Amino acid sequence: MQQAQPTRRLGLARALSKLGYCSRSQAVDLVREGRVSLNGNVRCDPETPVRLESDRILVDGQTVDARARIYLMMNKPRGLVTTASDEKGRETVYTALQRTGSALPWVAPVGRLDKASEGLLLLTNDSEWGARITAPATHLEKTYHVQIGDVVDEKFVAEIVSGVTEAGEFLRARQARVLRAGEKNCWIEIVLDEGRNRHIRRMMKALGVEVLRLVRVAIGPLLLGELAKGAFRELTKDEKRLLDDAVRTKLA
Repeated sequence: MQQAQPTRRLGLARALSKLGYCSRSQAVDLVREGRVSLNGNVRCDPETPVRLESDRILVDGQTVDARARIYLMMNKPRGLVTTASDEKGRETVYTALQRTGSALPWVAPVGRLDKASEGLLLLTNDSEWGARITAPATHLEKTYHVQIGDVVDEKFVAEIVSGVTEAGEFLRARQARVLRAGEKNCWIEIVLDEGRNRHIRRMMKALGVEVLRLVRVAIGPLLLGELAKGAFRELTKDEKRLLDDAVRTKLA
């Protein structure tokens, strides 16, 4: 007779995040404020162990059940911060979500684009899926179109791929090529399979050129396409499957 598998235990804050109720940091605050009860008892320790299969969690007296999973893609405009709230009062990606008036569940950005960068950004309430997409071990390729304030040659492109050192850190691209050039600037396509902080901007700084625009146009096989700036939509089943297949292939 096969033995029953033991139920998995999580910390209370992580359980709220896993259920898609809010981010883990927001959950920590809710628990510490005494707004969360577990099986009828208020718990103020975010690490209180929970069995998702059997325990009952309430926030402000309302039962928390697993939320339907949602997977969004956004064309992030320049000037928005990729965070839930900003201590400097700057507009965030949630500003773009709220402008539509859509009744969305809580979602969190999958990875980041800095304030000056644009393009494809994923958002979801499936924290485990988001973690797989951004995990360093996944090496999921991300493609960027970068306008720089110079006209460069193949030697410059080769340096991007071979790598540069900036502030003591070695930075490189998986692939790079010139897309088009004008008299004073050009566009380069850069593919990364790792994501360091301000990776492309720091490479360009090390090579002595100015970044004028930086647009992410693809994450793995998922293309930004014709999605309007500031707009968002749900991933299709095929798009979600393609991303999942790409992650599995990278981890195989």
